[in-house]
Amino acid sequence: MAVQRASENGPLKVLIVDDHPIVREGIGQVIRRAGGLEVCGEADCRETALQAVSNLKPDLAVLDLALAAGSSLGLIRELKTSHPRLPLLVLSMHDEFLYAERVLRAGASGYVMKHELTEQFVDAIHKVLNGGVYLSERVSARMLQRLWNGESVSCIESLTDRELEVLQLVAQGLSPREIAEGLYLSIKTIEAHLDHVKTKLRLKSSREVFRYAIVWSLEGR
Repeated sequence: MAVQRASENGPLKVLIVDDHPIVREGIGQVIRRAGGLEVCGEADCRETALQAVSNLKPDLAVLDLALAAGSSLGLIRELKTSHPRLPLLVLSMHDEFLYAERVLRAGASGYVMKHELTEQFVDAIHKVLNGGVYLSERVSARMLQRLWNGESVSCIESLTDRELEVLQLVAQGLSPREIAEGLYLSIKTIEAHLDHVKTKLRLKSSREVFRYAIVWSLEGR
């Protein structure tokens, strides 16, 4: 699929948002080899991403789902509010069954697993730049099956985006105070989210929430 150029002035500009320099370098190499694209800049957190989008005016932003201070779901919403015409493509190692629908609801136009072949990543870039939505065939099939059969969601899928983000940070070993500081929320708010997580996952104590988070993380989500 050919990329439709925004202008005749040169290649389309792609911003890479990931907190691992080696990963950014690998993504950049793929983008540069794709043809008709250039990496206009890189960002490693929410603040630098917002600044880079404002300053560089990219045609596409490729974002890792998990940044150092939490997930990119909030960043996606912020970018779609401030730059509604900017296509966003999420590239992540996390379970697409659990996250793909969430990133689309937040405002992204596609979700690609990091272990996918280079060709699939490039196809996703082209499709999103051309105004389409990219999901893997298996996720698209599952979403249609659930819609058709009226299937209910699992316990983990019932968590809100914020509750899931808090569970991610618990899995990283952060305390409620550290999570609150990283997300700019009060400790009471984080404790309320943890209580909701405990209820929805049918766990009996905070210790069980921590154990669940660790096992869930080790299993690759």
